[in-house]
Amino acid sequence: MIDHDRLFKELLSTFFVEFLDLFLPQVAQKIDRDSIHFLPQDIFTDVTSGEKKEIDLLAQVKYGEQDTYFLIHLENQSYTQSEFAKRMFKYFARLYEKYDCAIYPVVIFSFDEPKRAESTNHCVRFTDLNVLDFNFKAIQLNRLSWRDYLTQQNPVAAALMAKMRIPTSERPQVKAECLRLLTTLKLDPARMQLISGFVDTYLRLDVTEEQVFQAVIDTMGLAEQEEVMEIVTSWGEKAAQKTREEIALNLLREGMSIEAVARLTELTVQQVQQLQAKLFS
Repeated sequence: MIDHDRLFKELLSTFFVEFLDLFLPQVAQKIDRDSIHFLPQDIFTDVTSGEKKEIDLLAQVKYGEQDTYFLIHLENQSYTQSEFAKRMFKYFARLYEKYDCAIYPVVIFSFDEPKRAESTNHCVRFTDLNVLDFNFKAIQLNRLSWRDYLTQQNPVAAALMAKMRIPTSERPQVKAECLRLLTTLKLDPARMQLISGFVDTYLRLDVTEEQVFQAVIDTMGLAEQEEVMEIVTSWGEKAAQKTREEIALNLLREGMSIEAVARLTELTVQQVQQLQAKLFS
C-alpha cells in the first residue's frame, strides 16, 4: 500500500516555496518567504464517524509588507469523497477558532479517477439568506497536462508530472522527462532522492515500458550522466524488491512457510515476517 499522505507531506514540506511559486504565484508574491513556519499538525475527530484525521500541512506566513500573519492549510486528497468540501469547511472552522486569523485553504486532488472536476465549495443557503459560502483552492492533478510543466525549472513540477494526466502510451516518456528535469535542478543528494523516489512510486513501469524508457533516455543523452544512472539503478533495485515482496505475499497467502518464502524470494526471514504481519493485520 502506498502511503500517499506521507509522500505528499514530505514533498510539499521540503519544497513548500517552490509549490507556491508553481501553483499559487499570487500568494507567493505577497509573502515574506523567510517567515514560513510549519505549525503542529492538529488531529481532528469526526464525531459522527469517529474517524481521526491529521491535518497534512499548516504553515504560518507573513505578508511581505505587513506584520500580519495568515495560515496556509494544505491537504492532499488521494481518493474521491462526495462530501469532501464539507470536511474541508470543518477543518477550516476548527483552525479558524483555534488560531483566530485568516486561512488560505488549498487541496491537491491526487487520485487517478474520476477525472471530473471536483467540487471546491460548501454552502448553506435559504431562500432569503445565504448563510455560508466556503471555497478552497483546488489543484486537480488528473486534469492537468504534464506537457504544460516540461519547461518549469521547479522540483515540484519534476515530481508532480508523474501524477498528472498521462496517456498510457506516454508513461515511459513522462518518467524520462521527470528525470531530465530533475537533473537540471542541481539539488543536493537527499532532495534529489526524495523526488526520484516520488516519481518511481507513481510511475512504476512494466517490462515493455521499461524498454521504451531506456530508449528515450538514451535519445536524450541522459544515460551518459553518472547521476542519472545512479537514479535509474536505484529505480531498478526498488522495482526488483517490490516484485520479490509481491511474490512473497502471494506465497504466504497460499500457506507457504516463512522460511520457504525467504529462500525462494531471497528476502530475509525478518522481511517475510513483516510482510506476513501486514497481510494479517
